[in-house]
Amino acid sequence: MASQKQVKVGDLLIGGGAPVSVQSMTNTDTRDRESTLAQILRLAKAGCDLVRISVFDQESCGNVRYYVDHSPVPLSADIHFDWKLAVASVENGIQSLRINPGNIGGRENVRRVAQACKMHHVPVRVGVNSGSLEKEILSRYGGVTPEGMVESALYHAALLEEEGFGEIVLSLKSSDVKTTVEAYRLCAERCDYPLHVGITEAGLPGQGTLKSAIGIGTLLLEGIGDTIRVSLTGDPEEEPRAALSILKAIGFRKGFRLVSCPTCGRTRLDTPAIARQVEEAFKDETRDITVAVMGCVVNGPGEAGEAQVALCGGDQCGALYIDGKYVRRLTGDIAGAFIQAVRSYLNEIQ
Repeated sequence: MASQKQVKVGDLLIGGGAPVSVQSMTNTDTRDRESTLAQILRLAKAGCDLVRISVFDQESCGNVRYYVDHSPVPLSADIHFDWKLAVASVENGIQSLRINPGNIGGRENVRRVAQACKMHHVPVRVGVNSGSLEKEILSRYGGVTPEGMVESALYHAALLEEEGFGEIVLSLKSSDVKTTVEAYRLCAERCDYPLHVGITEAGLPGQGTLKSAIGIGTLLLEGIGDTIRVSLTGDPEEEPRAALSILKAIGFRKGFRLVSCPTCGRTRLDTPAIARQVEEAFKDETRDITVAVMGCVVNGPGEAGEAQVALCGGDQCGALYIDGKYVRRLTGDIAGAFIQAVRSYLNEIQ
């Protein structure tokens, strides 16, 4: 069940019926202003609604104001062990924090962070990962379990609540899809905090994307989750693209949607190559459109009726359909001509 509580991160609303938002995290050295800001800008362009940066020392903390002032999207500071960095980041204008209240040095330090966040209206994400559960919880539950993850998350949230601070988002991530899904289901039953959903350390694009799609998609379709991150090894710009693909696949986001057939013995065009070219050409497209690339006339005309722009393959040629109606025959550079037809359509509806 989507959270009824809502927090505000800059101008971004999380929970309380707000649209599911997309997050990612920079992997640059936060002390390097040029490379970090460049990556923030690329992540925003790729579809991020919020970007997290690692704040790990005084120099990286000193750059927070610069990033906030130049970023087109809200930023979150990821901080561990040092409450002073958390407070300084808040005072430097960061719009949210990702912390674990249990590792910043006792109740008095939690109070200091909570007071700063309350004063500056900065929400806190309490992040619990299966790989960093407390030893006593691991001992009590006999290892990593969904119940233990929820207990840890609610305990850490309670530390902030006891200081009169309630602008909290929870995450309970495991690299195991089943454990993650069960943990979020249990947490959604036991609390009303907004939930940040993802499969942690999912792996490389491909297998990691698949694991994330299964876990995140399952939870969102059950009404659980308010903001998401697809955690992939490598270029973080792959993460928002994958996240947006998940949201579009389950009908939570509009944008560019490609329908393409699996091909069969009737296919006379290089349908996979054309589909890949179309997908690459519109990978950053945010306007709402469904495009179909079909290999033959069996299912082609039917899919064309559901797509705004469609290509139905023939013998080294293609039939172009616009809004379900046949327009003309494409030959020669079929992919290029079809891409141009899609662009023309988008320009007309802009």
